[in-house]
Amino acid sequence: MHTGVIYAMLAALLFGASTPFAKLLVGQMSPFALAGLLYLGSGVGLLVCYVARAALQRHAQERPATLSRSDLPWYAGAVLAGGVAGPVLLMLGLESVSASSASLLLNMEGVLTAMLAWFVFKENFDRRIFIGMLLIVAAGVLLSWDHAASQGGLWGMVAVIGACLCWGIDNNLTRKVSASDPLQIACIKGLVAGSLNLAIGLAMGSRLPASTTVLLTGVVGFAGYGLSLVLYVLALRHLGTARTGAYFSMAPFAGAALSLLMLGDAPDALFWIAAALMGGGIWLHLTESHAHEHEHLPMAHAHLHRHDEHHQHSHDFEWDGAEPHAHPHQHAPLRHSHAHYPDIHHRHEH
Repeated sequence: MHTGVIYAMLAALLFGASTPFAKLLVGQMSPFALAGLLYLGSGVGLLVCYVARAALQRHAQERPATLSRSDLPWYAGAVLAGGVAGPVLLMLGLESVSASSASLLLNMEGVLTAMLAWFVFKENFDRRIFIGMLLIVAAGVLLSWDHAASQGGLWGMVAVIGACLCWGIDNNLTRKVSASDPLQIACIKGLVAGSLNLAIGLAMGSRLPASTTVLLTGVVGFAGYGLSLVLYVLALRHLGTARTGAYFSMAPFAGAALSLLMLGDAPDALFWIAAALMGGGIWLHLTESHAHEHEHLPMAHAHLHRHDEHHQHSHDFEWDGAEPHAHPHQHAPLRHSHAHYPDIHHRHEH
């Protein structure tokens, strides 16, 4: 299985599992405070990982490429959309929507991510990918129809879908910086978004719960928002935005299954029909194959890499042969044919 697909699936499982746990925490603090603690848990946990990794690295070339000044506008937009607005909308939605239904509605993140990638950022897609997304949209509509009559449920679903739109914007902006260190990207996002959300919550009069609840929230945030985002950025680097979003659509199924076990939600027939439609859409994405002759134009960037067919270059420093390593490098023009995704080296026109 492609490395990027594995990263995306692991990211999906971690994030999906966090939804029912977040549902248990809703009501114990305000949505802003809860989102803040989730992201702070992510940021603090990843900061520990970042420091530990730096202590173990012997050479500068072993370190992933850090964010550059040109990355900052894209990254700031990603943090505001996905780290501030998205989590708050999700917590608001979870106040009136069951965890299993919210988990399935979160499939809309993949759809909205893909729509933005295709029509705003001009990423390539084909009929198979489009049909898969239609199935996921149909499932979301069916699920919404099922709950539209419930008191407060409709606005809760609107909030969850709004969170998905924020994360769709976040995903597309993060792809712009995905060649940089994913641990750094996720760590800074967690610290900034967490601090801002928590400050807003405290300013609005929210009180923090017991220390054990704060610790539990931080652990959920570290796994579901921190490690998940690191893996998601790695998947973006390998797969592009739309396809990573499609594979990430597995997240709601993980969350729905766990919420059924933990919270005793009772799914009805429409729930399972929606799940089947979403499963069919994800299957179409998983079985995609894309290969054609293409040309690589000259390009210069920096990221962790091995000397494969796309990285045949010399070094202006003494290299001991260790791989992977990171440094600024130049790609020469190249024309060939092989199966590929719209990764950081295959963002060409068709």
